[in-house]
Amino acid sequence: MRYRLTCLTPLLVGDGRRLSPIDYMVWKDQVNVLDQNRIFNLLAKGPRLEGYLMQLKKADKLDFASWGGFAQNFADRRIPFEHKSMTTYWERARAENLFIPTFAAGLEGPYIPGSAVKGALRTGLVFSRWSGNTLKDIAGRMQGERSPRRPGDVAEEQAIGAPEHSRMKAVAISDSAPVSYASMKVYLLRVATLVSRGAGRYELGWKQAPRGSVDGRRPEDSTPWFAEMAAPGTTFEGRLHLNQFFHQPEIVRALRWREPPDQSTLFRAANRYAADLLARTKSYAAMAGLGRVEASAGELEAEVSKAEAEGACILPLGWGAGLMAKSAWLDTGDETYRQVMSQVPLYAKAVQTGMPFPKTRRVVFFENQPAAMPGWVRLELTG
Repeated sequence: MRYRLTCLTPLLVGDGRRLSPIDYMVWKDQVNVLDQNRIFNLLAKGPRLEGYLMQLKKADKLDFASWGGFAQNFADRRIPFEHKSMTTYWERARAENLFIPTFAAGLEGPYIPGSAVKGALRTGLVFSRWSGNTLKDIAGRMQGERSPRRPGDVAEEQAIGAPEHSRMKAVAISDSAPVSYASMKVYLLRVATLVSRGAGRYELGWKQAPRGSVDGRRPEDSTPWFAEMAAPGTTFEGRLHLNQFFHQPEIVRALRWREPPDQSTLFRAANRYAADLLARTKSYAAMAGLGRVEASAGELEAEVSKAEAEGACILPLGWGAGLMAKSAWLDTGDETYRQVMSQVPLYAKAVQTGMPFPKTRRVVFFENQPAAMPGWVRLELTG
């Protein structure tokens, strides 16, 4: 079977690489990625190579007055900013915030790794099979003298099986075919946070690195983040295979499954997960006063209903989607959940404040306004 994945909000499924500020120059409201090999070959013919290498070694970013011609003539590719206002923010930003994570790409262009799609389906399946008793079991295992390093592993194995007989073994998803770089833009993101005003009231703030936040009415004073993302409407296509070997009764019994997972089971679980996550996203956006983000979440809820009727599903994928989109337990206000997370060093301090958890969300800006959560896609089978 073939699948089609369509971006509903800006999407970044990264390859772990980032463009440093000396790998590119901003010119005409776009990121011009420099072809350094061509530049070295050119400069090696004259006296300027040593000066260029010295600036690469010492500078936070290239001096446009000296080397701006490279942006015009020696760009390997050009990635437009989503909005022209981003140039001003880029110029004002600290160098450490100018590293741009890039989309997964091969020699022929950007693609979606099959593992990213399969991982999102796996999270939805685990979500559909967990209950309150699951969380109590995890909390119980945290009570010993030495808490397990990965307390959710046993619960996950109980839900879908240990690696050697996991229900996801029946599903194989290929990397997508590459698409044109013309589908990519550099988007501006900022981190929204909740600021307590007492008596259960919260106001919007925007995170400022390395710590603290600024007034929610002045997002331009917060730390900007830039990322190469696929624009809404971009489609990726690949192959999805449900191995019928795992549907044989004797194999199902050997693997101790009640039934093998099929497409309808996986997509139904994914849609349940998406609906729950979007409801919580809307609630957060309403609490923070992020009207356009709340409206965007509402539109995505409508997409979930539409996908269910058409045999498709909605998934959160990739960079920027945050903790909530990677967790199979979404009721973060549950007392047992907070008890468990308070024993995880990475999250203990945040949980112990009594604030909603997590209190931050990464938000994509459209035309210099907070507009959507990143990473939402529609997955459908096309035959």
